[in-house]
Amino acid sequence: MPNQATARALEPDIVSRLARFFPDATPVRIPIKLSRTQSSNNGNGNGNGNANANANGNGDQTAHEQASENVFFQDTVIEFGTPQEVLFVLDRPLQFADRVLVESNDGTLHAEAFVVAVQYHLERTAVAVRFLKHVPNWIVKS
Repeated sequence: MPNQATARALEPDIVSRLARFFPDATPVRIPIKLSRTQSSNNGNGNGNGNANANANGNGDQTAHEQASENVFFQDTVIEFGTPQEVLFVLDRPLQFADRVLVESNDGTLHAEAFVVAVQYHLERTAVAVRFLKHVPNWIVKS
């Protein structure tokens, strides 16, 4: 057939392949802003990202200062979620164990997470991140 064109796979299809590894994943569509957290580049290798603080609370860097140093990464949409993880697609690659800040556009979700799964596709990357702390009621199943 002449005049045929190839279409890029729909993003939910890309993420749904990754979602098969998360049996509790529920389809959602939540716009988010994703930022790399400063602690993802701290190089300490222990994954906890804690700033050094002394007994009077004056540390090398406070949590507020750390939050203000988050580096904007990309706007995207959560396509699937579990109570502990969110799955989305990005234009840029992330790597296993990278730390990110996930913020919904309406402000109801604001949580730090780390990358637990990645699938690379042409020009797109499907990513699953797990929250560092419990995020109550961010996703509700009916």
